[in-house]
Amino acid sequence: MTKKYEILTDEYIMVDDIKLFRIRAIKDFGDVKAGELGGFIQSENNLSHYGISWIYDNAKVYEDAEVYDNARISGNAQVHGNARIFGDGHVFGNALVYDNAQVYGKALVYGNAKVYGNSRVFGNAVVYGNAQVFDRAWICMNAEVFGDAQVSGDIWVTAERIDYIKM
Repeated sequence: MTKKYEILTDEYIMVDDIKLFRIRAIKDFGDVKAGELGGFIQSENNLSHYGISWIYDNAKVYEDAEVYDNARISGNAQVHGNARIFGDGHVFGNALVYDNAQVYGKALVYGNAKVYGNSRVFGNAVVYGNAQVFDRAWICMNAEVFGDAQVSGDIWVTAERIDYIKM
């Protein structure tokens, strides 16, 4: 395996008593150039060396959270717990994704949005503003959740037409 980044052990921050280290690209990939500084991670388990996934700016990924494939975390976003960001998922702004939440496909989570619990955001879905998606809610198929909306429970939110089968 060829590594795409290194951890700078002399540049770190503390979040919830956890030490997070700044990363630096050591080769060109995607839109990242060798030498470019990235965000902060707790360990190499947080960001894959495969694909073009990257953590930009002052974004933070820690605990057992993972970012891989072509996913991007940027701005001041935080991903932690057992959260997974993959595919072409993008979390940015001041967004928080944590617990066992997943953001994938071409989904976007941004602004001050929060996605947590066992929720999923995928399939071109967008969660933004001050919206919260939690419990076991799934946001998918071009759906948008925004403003101060809260979506929770065992529910799917979709913007696609669904044909129901008559029983």
